[in-house]
Amino acid sequence: MGQGGPLQRRRGGDGAAGGDRRRPPRPRPLRRYGQNHLVDGNVLAAIVEQAAVRPDDVVLEVGAAAGRLTRPLLERAAVVHAYEIDRRFSAALEELAAAAPNLRLHFGDALRDDLSRLSPPPTALVANLAYNIAIPLIMESILVLPSVRRWAVMVQRELGERLFAAPGSKPYAAVSVLTQAACRLERVRAVPASAFRPRPRVDSSFVTFVRRDPAETPPPPTAAQYRALDPLVRRAFAQRRKLLANSLAGSAVRDPAGRLRVLARDDIVAALARLGRPPASRPEELAPDEWLRFAVSLGAVPATGHDEAGEDGS
Repeated sequence: MGQGGPLQRRRGGDGAAGGDRRRPPRPRPLRRYGQNHLVDGNVLAAIVEQAAVRPDDVVLEVGAAAGRLTRPLLERAAVVHAYEIDRRFSAALEELAAAAPNLRLHFGDALRDDLSRLSPPPTALVANLAYNIAIPLIMESILVLPSVRRWAVMVQRELGERLFAAPGSKPYAAVSVLTQAACRLERVRAVPASAFRPRPRVDSSFVTFVRRDPAETPPPPTAAQYRALDPLVRRAFAQRRKLLANSLAGSAVRDPAGRLRVLARDDIVAALARLGRPPASRPEELAPDEWLRFAVSLGAVPATGHDEAGEDGS
C-alpha cells in the first residue's frame, strides 16, 4: 500500500467536473517507498468518517504524499503532523501548508525521527501505511507516544487480521500480543485492491483501535513493562512451533534491577505452572494478559502494583 494518497488529477465523477489541467501530473509511485495511493473517493470518505477525528485532536499522518488524506484531516483536527519521505511531493505539501496554519510538515523518515519530540504531541495516528513500515510504526507509536489514544490505519489485509487475532488462531503472532496488550479493537473495514493506484497484489484493511485505559481489568502494561515484554514475545514467536520451555531457555534477560541473567528451562516451566499452564505450552496458546503475567513471573518484566509480585514499576 503506501504513502497517503496524492492529490488526483480530477475528472468528472471525482468531485470536480472538467478537472484542473494546470496541475502537474502526480509523481510516479516508487516501489522502494511502498507507494500505492488511495484514489477511490468513496473509500476515502468512508475511512475519514471511521477515523472519527475530533476538533481537539492532534493527528500524526505518515505518508502524506500530495495531501489527499491530509486535507480532510486538516478540516477536522486542531493540528496535523504530516510526514513525507518522498521529496517530489514537497511543493504540493508546502502549498497546502501555506493555506493551512494547522499543518506541520516533516520531510523524512518517521521511523528515524524522534516522534516523542513532536509538539504538540499527537493524540491520534491516521495514515495509509506502506506495508514495509506498518508494524514497526504501530509498535513504535504505542511505546513512545503515550499521548496517542487512537489509531486509524490502512494496512495490508493480512496484517489487519494479525493485529487482533485470537490466541491459538493461525494469524496470532507477536504483533497480536503486543498490540492487544496495549490496545482494544474498534472496527475493521475491508478495502479492495481496486481502490489504489498502482493496484497492489493484495487487499487491505482500514483498522481503528484505541489505547486501553489503565483502570481496565486486567490493566495494560506500563511503558517499562511494554519495553521489556517486546523482545521476549518476539523471541518466542520466532520459533512458534517450539515449546516455550525450549525456545526461551538460554535467553538473556534483564531483571527489574537491570541485572542480566539467563533463563533456565526450569524457570520457564515454573512460571507457566503459576499461570496454570502445562510445561508443553507454546507461544500462541497464551493470551496477551497471560503473556504479561508470565513475563513478570519470569522476572523479565517489572511488576506493578497490579501484580501479586510487587511494587508499581511504572
